[in-house]
Amino acid sequence: MQELALLAVAAVLIIVAVSYAAPKLGVAAPVLLVIVGMGCSQLPGAPQIFVEPDWILVVVLPPILYSAAVNVPVVDFRRNLKTIGSLSVLLVAGSAFGTGLLIWWLLPDIGFATALALGAVISPPDAVAATAIGKRLGLPPRLVTILEGEGLVNDATALVLMRTAITAIAASVTFAGALGNFAFAVVVGVVVGAVVGAGSVWARSKIQGQPVLTTAISFVVPFLAFIPAEELHASGVIAVVTAGLITGHQSTKRFTAHDRISERTNWRTIQLLLENGVFLLMGFELTTVVGAVADDGLGRALVIGLLATVTLIVLRVVFVVPLVAALRYQQRRADQITGTIGTMLDRFTERGPRPGKQERFDRATRALQRKQADVAFYASEGLGWRGGAVIAWSGMRGVVTLAAAQSLPTDVPHRAELILIAFTVAILTLVVQGGSLPLVIRWLGIRGNDAEHERREYVRLAGELIAATQALLESPALARENGKPFEPKLLEQARKRSAVMSEAVDKLFTDQDPDSTLHQRRELQRLMMDAQQNALLDARAGGTYGSHTLERAQSFIDSEAARFTA
Repeated sequence: MQELALLAVAAVLIIVAVSYAAPKLGVAAPVLLVIVGMGCSQLPGAPQIFVEPDWILVVVLPPILYSAAVNVPVVDFRRNLKTIGSLSVLLVAGSAFGTGLLIWWLLPDIGFATALALGAVISPPDAVAATAIGKRLGLPPRLVTILEGEGLVNDATALVLMRTAITAIAASVTFAGALGNFAFAVVVGVVVGAVVGAGSVWARSKIQGQPVLTTAISFVVPFLAFIPAEELHASGVIAVVTAGLITGHQSTKRFTAHDRISERTNWRTIQLLLENGVFLLMGFELTTVVGAVADDGLGRALVIGLLATVTLIVLRVVFVVPLVAALRYQQRRADQITGTIGTMLDRFTERGPRPGKQERFDRATRALQRKQADVAFYASEGLGWRGGAVIAWSGMRGVVTLAAAQSLPTDVPHRAELILIAFTVAILTLVVQGGSLPLVIRWLGIRGNDAEHERREYVRLAGELIAATQALLESPALARENGKPFEPKLLEQARKRSAVMSEAVDKLFTDQDPDSTLHQRRELQRLMMDAQQNALLDARAGGTYGSHTLERAQSFIDSEAARFTA
């Protein structure tokens, strides 16, 4: 037990060190961790580690998916749903059948069903490395969303397809039956995830001001979605992703700021350790996987793994070409109808609501505004051939490939070789594609929104928020919770602060002079916070004040410092 604890401590320290060093070296952390894991497995006295695949699929995978899903904007996910769906379903299915046929041709005695199961294992890319590199190098937000969305959903297709193929090893399976099983898995998974997501948000919103309790509830949400869905023979992956998307979307309305900050920090920590821990384990287990293969089958497995990797890359490139063409057509079409949608909205708002139909009019107006925003998004956030090249080269395999490969039935022929083939594909794609992706992005010269555009957009949004505040302060219906009016002097002070805030926000992004009054004020505020922190440390060292008083003072300083340094 003590040995396991030491290994866990060492793994966490390695993950932290590699995650810190990777950006400085210009390499994605998962790529380095696989290499470090392979090196650690060769150290004298290194233990042989085998983790049950169910531990990864049931214990590790749900939190990873949930932590990623809660941070994906639902609006962006919806706008890119067709692209994400085609990559996550059509491409994964095509890759599984393509590589399955190749493996069956090279190893005919395993049967097509087993070959298809292995094809499903190696078909879903893991977007962790790609999105980490993309965010660091400033890829367009739409491209990052597509890669993140693909990484969330494609595991469901792969696992359902693998489950169907394993069933076909011992029994006959029809195409219609397999399609029906997939539809059932998706629909029931969405329903279970929606129920769990909505229910957990409601329960947590009733616990106000206790972020520790609400975060504790959030820790079990992935499992509350995953396990029931799997017990119903549906997709636990889809259930977890749905619950995460609903939670992330509803958090701004139903959770306090403190709850959101606490949850975001905790889940990012969990995501860092679990995701990177799997990549470290992948490299560490390679020695054991290689040792399980007979000498005469080692070279064959490595060659088949290399051929399967090349096949996956070719299939992905071939699939992305018409996908990018469709997205470019979508952009041209959006350009054509932008003016039409704007004219429709202007005419509709000018006409106004019919008597007694105000609520219906408001819903229709919001729908038209959303449609106008979607069209503007497609027109301005097009995805060209350079973005398509990044998608085509972002085919690194990861968590599901590692776990699903080891969950193949123990009685299938050449099982050890099949596992080594999957590991070969995962490590080759991570090291070759993941290692060269930064070079590909720089060579293509693809960049996201420029800083000036983001500043203008932020100023516009901040203006809308401040306008809403000023409208509230000017409203004659404004009253306290007990129905009494606020003091006029207090309202006047609030109006002045709002006006000052409006001016400060505008200057914050238009005035870049480091010697301006605004920048000096922010610098002075930070120095004041440092002075308060130093005084609190002296008071703590002197032992004059009680620990509870010191803790309250520290919480106040932390909240103020977070506000000024955000």
